[in-house]
Amino acid sequence: MASDADADPTPPMTVAELVARAGEDLTPTERRIAEEVVAEPTLLAFGTVSDLADRIGTSRPSIARFATKLGLDSYAALQDVARRRVEDALTRPRDRIRRAPSGQPTDLDKLAAAFESATESAARGEIKAIAERTAAAEAVWIVSGETSQAGAHALRSGLSMIRPRVHLLDEQSAASSLAGAGPNDLGIAIDFYRYRRSSVAASRALANLGVPIAAVTDSPLSPLAAMADVLCQLSVPAVGPFDSSVPAVVVAELIVAEVATITRDDAQQRIDRLEALWAETDTFLPPD
Repeated sequence: MASDADADPTPPMTVAELVARAGEDLTPTERRIAEEVVAEPTLLAFGTVSDLADRIGTSRPSIARFATKLGLDSYAALQDVARRRVEDALTRPRDRIRRAPSGQPTDLDKLAAAFESATESAARGEIKAIAERTAAAEAVWIVSGETSQAGAHALRSGLSMIRPRVHLLDEQSAASSLAGAGPNDLGIAIDFYRYRRSSVAASRALANLGVPIAAVTDSPLSPLAAMADVLCQLSVPAVGPFDSSVPAVVVAELIVAEVATITRDDAQQRIDRLEALWAETDTFLPPD
């Protein structure tokens, strides 16, 4: 057994702490990279070098040099630091101490595993594939079951801010809404066991109209998987008496972020127009 003297009591440094330590040694480009990754740690934790370079508007060698400047030997090592920070946010010490004595996973353990399944789907390229189709589609039709509604609303809200013609179908008006759907569009179907009859029917209707389907679901045996052109498979745990909404929301936000990167100029112009309209219509309370 290791002695107390052998143990390292110093916790690993965070990305923000590494940036602070590098301080004035950072070039202007490296400072821009630092600002982005500190503000959005998930971009660093789960994106590729190319994703980060494209987002910031710099080169892949610049990203690699930034990692080296922080005292790390590679971008992968920098990612490990960022991922550790994100995962720590899901498992605070006060929660870890309450782990079930039987060794059974707690609800927090289940959520951490679900979060990991979402990041794995990003690593497999599934989220990027959905985002690329979303960016190219003339219209986007979002179909959702009960458990996935939080993810569907996050997806519609985010996409609507950066591109036009984003529709969230509801059970009552799906048929009339779909009259305008066509093969240049994209259907994004989000549903998990127990699959809603209405979400499967709407997805099938879209597929029959020639609309490609991107399915975000929990199994290759899901009824959505059979009609999917792109399949994003997630783990959806039960948290308390209900299935968790976390995996669907995580994937939705990653899709929106990736679409914003792909359509950078158009997305920025649309957001600028929205900001002007919000100001004109006095949408938000004034700042203190």
